Amino acid sequence: MLQIIQPSQAGTVESNDILIILTPVSADKGIYVELTSPVLKKYGRQIKNVIQEVLREQGIDAVHVSANDRGALDCTIRARMMTAIDRATGEEVLG
Repeated sequence: MLQIIQPSQAGTVESNDILIILTPVSADKGIYVELTSPVLKKYGRQIKNVIQEVLREQGIDAVHVSANDRGALDCTIRARMMTAIDRATGEEVLG
């Protein structure tokens, strides 16, 4: 099980990308996903599902995720999440 020990970010706010910012929280706070997107009504649930799926796969159960989406595909969301987790945990989860 990984733990978020420091703030991190990955991605950009360019078109077809997503900026992911992870912030550590106490274990009792759980996972909170804050999402901004021009397609929030149509794809917001799917974007949040991908974010939460990556967190579950890595065993992370306490983090604040701020996501600023600009039309990213699921594979881009996953890649940005994995990079942010790498940076926030100090452990390599990629590769």
